[in-house]
Amino acid sequence: MSSPTLRGPLVGASAIVVRDGRVLLGRRRGAHGAGTWSFPGGKVDAGEAPATAVARELEEETGLIARAVTRVTWTDDVFPDDGLHYVTLHHLVEAVGEPARREPEKVDGWSWHRWDALPEPLFAPVASLVETGWRPA
Repeated sequence: MSSPTLRGPLVGASAIVVRDGRVLLGRRRGAHGAGTWSFPGGKVDAGEAPATAVARELEEETGLIARAVTRVTWTDDVFPDDGLHYVTLHHLVEAVGEPARREPEKVDGWSWHRWDALPEPLFAPVASLVETGWRPA
């Protein structure tokens, strides 16, 4: 059986929120990557600045309000089973508030994890970022 034709590359953006030495992750539901741990984030809309997309997605998914958004790096991720190809722009985000499960169809919930003890399995863009050797300061 052959894989579907890849759609993309699409542009995604992630919000890496770090507090007290821990990073915010949620277990994905529904869409591609279900059952994997991911940063908040999503697709950058046409004409939207990536930092704006990060702040929007963070608030939509968690209720957190971004105060500072800093570009970190990018990863190139292919999801052959879903026919998707994403270039994900990762951003370190300073945010206020407490995370809430605002989109239960997309995520089981949000929790904080030490970078050196991330839960498995990781969503492809998170795993790709870890493989680069990048670490939150």
